[in-house]
Amino acid sequence: MQIEVRSVSFPADAGRRMPADRDILCCLPSALKQARLLMTATALSSPANAPRTTSGDLPVKFAHCDGFLPALRQRVDAYFEQNHISKRDCPAMYVKSATILVWAVVSYVGLVWFAATWWQALLLAISLGVAMAAVGFNIQHDGGHNAYSRFPLVNRFMSMTLDVLGGSSYLWKTTHNIIHHSYTNVTGVDGDIDLGFLGRISPHQKRYGFHRFQHFYLWLLYGFITFKWQFRDDIVGVATGRIGHVRINRPKGRELLIYVVGKVIFLSLAFVIPMMFHPVLTVLAWFCIASYFQGVLLSVVFQLAHCVEEADFPMPEESTGRLENAWAVHQVRTTVDWARRNRFMTWLSGGLNYQIEHHLFPQICHIHYPAMAKIVEDTSVEHGIEYHVHQTFLGGLKAHYRWLKRMGQPDPATAA
Repeated sequence: MQIEVRSVSFPADAGRRMPADRDILCCLPSALKQARLLMTATALSSPANAPRTTSGDLPVKFAHCDGFLPALRQRVDAYFEQNHISKRDCPAMYVKSATILVWAVVSYVGLVWFAATWWQALLLAISLGVAMAAVGFNIQHDGGHNAYSRFPLVNRFMSMTLDVLGGSSYLWKTTHNIIHHSYTNVTGVDGDIDLGFLGRISPHQKRYGFHRFQHFYLWLLYGFITFKWQFRDDIVGVATGRIGHVRINRPKGRELLIYVVGKVIFLSLAFVIPMMFHPVLTVLAWFCIASYFQGVLLSVVFQLAHCVEEADFPMPEESTGRLENAWAVHQVRTTVDWARRNRFMTWLSGGLNYQIEHHLFPQICHIHYPAMAKIVEDTSVEHGIEYHVHQTFLGGLKAHYRWLKRMGQPDPATAA
């Protein structure tokens, strides 16, 4: 079955409004406050705003709630209440943020003003690239999901670190919070699994002959993802009002000002200031190295969670536009945890190795994910939902390698 998704327009405040689709509402708490704490991603304004199939122009919808999410939320809420801890505003998170920001600043200052040899510059450029990824994983990501603090202004300020890194916090809320977190791994809707013609990571995507080598070459291309969103995706998105299949409202007023100022700060830090002290080609070379390592880390962390053998790639029924599972079940089946015992990767990735927990509770600070994982896993098993985890980082890498290889083969079993 082949289903295409038509363009869809999301209002600017879609991430703050309640969904009208009763299939989503049945999974949400009745109170508005609790619903907003569930996730920004499912807060679509109405079924009319959902992506649509070409068969009968039907909106993509989830199956009816089966009781899994209410039971899970009750247990998670009980955990926080019994231990008298807050879901946000964690002291450890503030300390962690300060550490990461100091790391990034020291790497930048050392690279621009103190590196005396090529190997010193190389180490500092790599350090800066990894530090920028850590800012995105931890500070920007929690802020963008309103998981950093109970104060909206703090969350907004933290989310704007993405603008300093060359992205757009405004566009990110649409592409990530609303689309990816709602329709995870749904081909034609979730842009995070769309590599264009360069790669095939969903069985519902078209295969080209050269994809048989993608398990080799895609690892090299992952590093260019940052260049893509810094110099193409965000600019094209604002200029055309479209991101992939999705029409968006262009930023206006304060949002446009933040977008422009963010780009100016990024370009100044990346090029203007360094070029005052170094030749142009030298600056470009070290910028490319730092951004490349940032891109590799960002890409790999995502791919290990969604583009592996155990993750589902469901498509809606052609006749109804309805996905097989309820939203919460869909998140567990399309997502995989990895290296949960690796404290360093947990710290560096902002808890995104606990990706299942993040997709189910994106507005809870990632500091709590390790403690929540046992609750989520046990509740999933009790409800007959497959819960997958790779015990090591290497195990996750191997699983992604095998998936890339499988998707590149002309095997009828993997065809859409």
